[in-house]
Amino acid sequence: MTDTAKDWSPGAYDRFRDVRLRPALDLLARLARPKGPVVDLGCGSGAAGPALRALAGQARLTGLDSSPAMLVKAEATGAYDALEQADIALWQPEVPPALIFSNAALHWLGGHATLLPRLAGLLAPGGTLAVQVPHQNNAPSHRIWHSLVEEHFPGRFDPATAPGIERPATYHAMLSPLGQLDLWEVDYYQVLPKAEEGHPVRLFTQSTFARPVLDSLPEDEQAQLVALYDEVIEAAYPRSADGSVLFPFRRLFFTLRPRA
Repeated sequence: MTDTAKDWSPGAYDRFRDVRLRPALDLLARLARPKGPVVDLGCGSGAAGPALRALAGQARLTGLDSSPAMLVKAEATGAYDALEQADIALWQPEVPPALIFSNAALHWLGGHATLLPRLAGLLAPGGTLAVQVPHQNNAPSHRIWHSLVEEHFPGRFDPATAPGIERPATYHAMLSPLGQLDLWEVDYYQVLPKAEEGHPVRLFTQSTFARPVLDSLPEDEQAQLVALYDEVIEAAYPRSADGSVLFPFRRLFFTLRPRA
């Protein structure tokens, strides 16, 4: 997680822990055991910590995040040898890692053309940069937040500041000259369970993508926007008879092993 106007809510984020964790596990399944220190970059609440611990073996595992609340949760997993509160864009490891693993964090930072080569350059020789980021901004789940805030509260939020990523071809052009690149996308057809209050897709996105949108408004207007979103999102993601929702969600992955 990265710096935002307010600290993250681990409880809201972990409401959908299983579907958020699956891409991390899928990325880990592509990786060999690292021969040196491992860094969980943007570790959040530490959901991937136990699986990273299993992959790392006896190697030192460090979790890094900007959110104090998330780091408290990560510490409770017992998976990490160390936890650091730091800004990913400025972070500099004391010892070059054999693996930098980042799940659903780097889309919160801009300047990927500078950031990603810098992260790759921090690796030990033979090391791997492994990244997963959401690629969902063009889907109704995300576009509707922006269209509603612009319609009802114009000028209050700048969509250019929203978390997001480049096109896959851009990452290929950016990273393939650096070394061995494996780049892929997956559409996850997630089933979100019935919510006691509100639409499940709203609850999923409100705790992540919509945070900057809502933070731009006072509490009363936040409530108005949430109610509007609940009304509109039903047509895009209808609830089934049991109240659950099928929610397609696209994610982009890559692993990079820089040349020596």
